[in-house]
Amino acid sequence: MSHLLDLRTKLDTPPNGDFYQLLGITYDAPPSTIKSAYHKALLTSHPDKRSFSSAIPPVDVDIALLKEAYTTLSNVSSRVAYDNILRNARVKTSTGPRPAQVISLEDFEEAEEGVWTHACRCGGTYRIIEEDMDAGRHLVGCESCSEVVWVGYELVTDEHRATNG
Repeated sequence: MSHLLDLRTKLDTPPNGDFYQLLGITYDAPPSTIKSAYHKALLTSHPDKRSFSSAIPPVDVDIALLKEAYTTLSNVSSRVAYDNILRNARVKTSTGPRPAQVISLEDFEEAEEGVWTHACRCGGTYRIIEEDMDAGRHLVGCESCSEVVWVGYELVTDEHRATNG
């Protein structure tokens, strides 16, 4: 059980990779694939097992980490616990799409009452509506491609309008 506690501590911060990536296997890999990937990783990273004429470049891998990956993924209960920890670490780090740019609402054109649009570089359109702004949403996706922008605006309350304008 201390092995899983160590694992949990390591995964509290988002890792650059995970045991699956380290071994070069898919998340649903069967035990036989895990074992062969582990042996292959050991051979390719061991300096005495490589020939100088090999076309494969040397790999700088921590052997202890390879062993830990194999030990964790080859044991069913450890693998389930590891997958849960990994899933939770990913949920913690997912912050949504990263906007390509920041665009002021002033740069949008009011297409109709309560609807503003802005041209995307793909030829599509970003569209933000008053309800989105009332809900505090700033991320807007293009209707034609996957690009997302952050729309800058400031909500003006009725009290603010009465005192300033």
